[in-house]
Amino acid sequence: MKLRLSFRPALLLTLFCATAGAQQNAADTSAPAWTESDLHLPAAPLKNNLLSFYVSPIATLNFAVDAKSVSVEQDEVVRFTLVTTSSAGATNISYEGIRCETGEKKFYAFGQTDGSWAAARRDSWEPIRESGANRQYAALALDYFCLDGRVAGKATAIVERLRRQKTLK
Repeated sequence: MKLRLSFRPALLLTLFCATAGAQQNAADTSAPAWTESDLHLPAAPLKNNLLSFYVSPIATLNFAVDAKSVSVEQDEVVRFTLVTTSSAGATNISYEGIRCETGEKKFYAFGQTDGSWAAARRDSWEPIRESGANRQYAALALDYFCLDGRVAGKATAIVERLRRQKTLK
């Protein structure tokens, strides 16, 4: 019986060391932490560069992306200017990003009437919802920007899909 008691702590110590070593090896091979690229705000959108896209049959607003603003940086975020127009003609302009890997969106800045940008107050990534009032982000991510959790091509390919209304589905 004494042999068993003295063997158990040694066994536990051996198992602990092996587990700790495996965890250390797993940590060593993990990818570096994701970091966001520096932000470069585009020029104000021009009407002839706007590419409208379909959101849903019940959408009451018109949504368009400024073709000249679409970029895919090293951080794998698709950045773009979104122009939202109501049926009465009221317009909202925002510069935003979609991160395909995590299914999130982020506001960077809002367009002003003089063509300048005002920084967004909320500087955090938020999940994209496929239904509800913000369905435009799901439409962009699922139909044009992302495929299997990755960016679906370079900015030129994304713009071409929007221009031709050729979705990824």
